Amino acid sequence: MTPAEPTFELPALEEVPFELLPGAATSPVLLHVPHSAREIPGEVRAGIVLGDPALERELDHITDAHTAGIADEAARLAGVTPWRFVNRLSRLVVDPERFPDEREEMAAVGMGAVYTRTTHREVLRPGGHDPEPLLERYFRPYARAMTEAVAQRLDAVGRVVIVDVHSYPSAPLPYELHGTGPRPPVCLGTDAFHTPPALLEAAREAFAGCGETGLDSPFSGTYVPLDFYGREPRVGALMVEIRRDTYMSEPGGPAGPGLGRLAAALARLVDAVSG
Repeated sequence: MTPAEPTFELPALEEVPFELLPGAATSPVLLHVPHSAREIPGEVRAGIVLGDPALERELDHITDAHTAGIADEAARLAGVTPWRFVNRLSRLVVDPERFPDEREEMAAVGMGAVYTRTTHREVLRPGGHDPEPLLERYFRPYARAMTEAVAQRLDAVGRVVIVDVHSYPSAPLPYELHGTGPRPPVCLGTDAFHTPPALLEAAREAFAGCGETGLDSPFSGTYVPLDFYGREPRVGALMVEIRRDTYMSEPGGPAGPGLGRLAAALARLVDAVSG
């Protein structure tokens, strides 16, 4: 199907929508932080129907707060500095980890690549909203840049380990499609093709001091750029979902002492898979 023509033109970008932070030349690890930011460009904000107080509350719920800080501290502590790919815009602009088409399960609750509903299933964008301008401006450049980052690591060291750094609330939100299962302090999301047993075991050992480590509940899967997904075995991937009450005040408050403990665990995982 041919994509619909944009119904409006977005002005030139002034903000940095994403950033690749270099690590050691020998590192195969790419820490991916897609949901840590709250920034929404003004022209995107204009298409959101929530008032400012309601939007701030929604950002409290939907943002994986402080996960960029966890990745930053882990990179500082690791013996071999990992590379980091960090989204500098809110997932309410676009969610770079969603499929932009009918394959996306979360589209059923209005949370595909461009969200139309909130975490509480309220209206975020009006009916008939055309997602194409946002996909073209933000989603596709992000996907291309992540693909290039993975390709560069493959060329440099012959393998890549993508570690997605996420967080989730201690109590399920209405948008969650699989919110009735266990909610351990650390949930490891896996993929049958891209998560080898050694990577999963390394993660369990690294986070052993952070409480129970669960598997694929309440969130499952990993993020791998589509050019490599299901076809390049040299690309390993693991999603690390951290329950927010273990390191911060919910829903959108400050970080606490648990952040350092979790960053140290993530650094142990980085070192375990770097060698």
